[in-house]
Formats: sequence, structure tokens, C-alpha cells
Amino acid sequence: MQFTDFTKLDLQRLPSPCFVVDQVAIERNLTILNHVASASGAKVLAALKAFSMWQLGPLTASYLDGICASGLHEAKLGFDEYRYGDKKSEVHVYSAAFSEADVKELLTFADHIVFNSVSQWQRFKPLCLQAQIERPSLHFGLRINPEHSEGSVPLYDPCAEGSRLGIKLYQLADIDLTGISGLHFHTLCEQGFAELNRTLNAVENKFSHLLTQMQWVNFGGGHHITAPDYQVDALIERIKSFSAQHQVQVYLEPGEAIAIGSGILCAEVLDIFEKKAQSEHDYHAILDTSATCHMPDTLEMPYRPDITNSGEVNEFIHNYRFGGLTCLAGDIINDYSFVEPLTIGQRIVFEDMAHYTMVKTSTFNGTKLPAIALWNSQTDELTLVKQFTYDDFKQRLS
Repeated sequence: MQFTDFTKLDLQRLPSPCFVVDQVAIERNLTILNHVASASGAKVLAALKAFSMWQLGPLTASYLDGICASGLHEAKLGFDEYRYGDKKSEVHVYSAAFSEADVKELLTFADHIVFNSVSQWQRFKPLCLQAQIERPSLHFGLRINPEHSEGSVPLYDPCAEGSRLGIKLYQLADIDLTGISGLHFHTLCEQGFAELNRTLNAVENKFSHLLTQMQWVNFGGGHHITAPDYQVDALIERIKSFSAQHQVQVYLEPGEAIAIGSGILCAEVLDIFEKKAQSEHDYHAILDTSATCHMPDTLEMPYRPDITNSGEVNEFIHNYRFGGLTCLAGDIINDYSFVEPLTIGQRIVFEDMAHYTMVKTSTFNGTKLPAIALWNSQTDELTLVKQFTYDDFKQRLS
């Protein structure tokens, strides 16, 4: 999925490898999310775990209500950088577990803190309620597990059997919820309205007796709201009916939806050699990027990233297996074919690479991190936001 025609960008203007994000496409996505919030009454948060290009923090804050974080450092980034003029973004944070030191710091600036277990809430309840006296705007919530799976990949299914994420209904029996003002659930991954609607039905069937005690409910992330085929009107109506029925403020926290179709990863061919003996059209192509370091979801999900002007194996005459430059034998991106043979030094464009890429990069083998650039597809203005050096690698170690 790509909303921007990156073939209009001169790739030779970029260092390699390089992430490039189109600000116009980001604003297109933010406009849709803002419409959902305005029409439904929901508050929409930017999930920094998926896309945390804080260069665009002010732009994001101008459209959305706040950010959601998965821990202290993301929360601090949201508090520091996601502001628009005098408008401060709400800071929501959830983690599978918090340390006492992190909770104490979060209590000084976060707006919502969501706990993953009853035991974590009970442990930190005295600290939380004391802080709430000084900061009445503080809210505390619990993540519930509706035990309703919509995910097809177990690694990304929070409701899979034995999941450590969220509190099951039976675990809330006879629990004093004094101090808890909201519930949070997260069950989706790159999915549409139908999956959310079925999840909401499961939540209402199991937790309706608790919803009446709450002020807010967070529907979590994984909503593909800005995808072309998403049922935006149906989402708006479902939020309105849920809010009215249970008298709660609804929150959504899409991450990928902010950045889908907005960015690429540009890489360069370093070497080409035969994959099979005596093969005229079947080669390895080693790039200056890496699956394991720069796009680990290609190995974890797994999935096959789209490459501009490429085809499936044997769709075109020249076949290549793209591999990274690390020592990991499995650092393989995937197999592709091209009309014309590739050449050493040629630039390759991996499409739709803004989300869950920059946030997951690593420097295994001392591999250089991709640079980060911001492009305006309307004006052709290109800003090189960040280039990484040896010091970035060194300072992660000791």
C-alpha cells in the first residue's frame, strides 16, 4: 500500500540506506483520524510504538488528542515533543509491567496509566491515589483480555491461549476497583471494522457490568482506519452507540494508521552473484540494509515487503534473492524478479516502510542505521532529519 508516488523522488539525493517519509501522506492520514474523532466524539491517540518520528510531533498534535506509550521513555518523548502551540497532547501509557521507579516518574506528567494485572494495580495503588490528590487529572485503568482472538499470527495475538497481556474476567471477581476509571483492550493487528465490531461484542458480553462503573474505554490499536477499504462511517456510528449506551469516553490509539502508505526504505545493491550453479537468471543480491536490523517484521510475521518495479519469482526473467549484509544466515528479505538485470550501486525502494521499522532498528554486527529523511511530495522539498554514525553504535555499548 503506497499513497505517494516515490518514483518522483530522485533517489540519488539520499544517503543509503535511508527511510523517507512523505509529510503530505502523513497529513492525509491524520486528516482521516481527525474526522473520526470529530464525528464520533472519540479521542484519538498516536501510538508511538508504531511510528515515533517526533520531527512530526507538532503536526500530529495539531490533529490528534494525544499519544499512547508502552513505557517511560516513549511517554517522555510524547510529553516533550508532541505539542502544537499551547496545546499539550494527552499522555497515556501502558506496559506489561512497571517498575516502582518508572511509576513514580510517570505520576509526575502522564494523564492515563493503564496496568496489565490486578497485582500491579494493588501494588501501586497507594502511590497512584496519593499522586491523584496533587494531580486530579490523573486517571488509572486496567487492561482487560476479552479472550476473543481476531489475529491470524500467534506472535501478534494478545488474546492467544496463555497470553500474558490483559486481565481475564474471572481475575476481576470480587476486586475493589476504587480508583480505576477506565478499561483498555487491544486485540487487533492491521485489521478492519468487522474485526473490531466482533471484539466490542465480546467485551460487552463479558464486561458490561464493569462498563457502567467506568468513565472511559480505550479500544487499543491495530485499526487500519486510513486504509482505502476501511468502513469509516460504520466505525463512527459504532463508537457513538457504544459511548451513548455505556456513558463513557472512547479512546482509539492507532499507530500504523498514521503512517501507512507514507514512507519507503531506500537501499543500495552492494554485490550480485549466482544463487545456483550454471544459472543465467537466478542470483543473490546483497544490499546495504538488513532484514534482521532494519525490517525485522519480515522475519517475525513473516511478510514479503513490496519493492518498486519488481515482481514475484519468475514473473520477470531476472530473479534475485535479496539478503542483508549481516552474518546471520537467515538475514534474507525475500525473492523478487525484474525485467532488467540489477547492477551494483543500483538503488532499491522498499514500499510502505514508515511504520514498525524505524522503531525496531538495531545495530547487530555494527550495521549502520538507515538515515531518516522527510520529503514533501507536493513541493519536492527534502530534509535530511538524521544520519547515524559510529558514535550511535558505540554509545549503545560499554
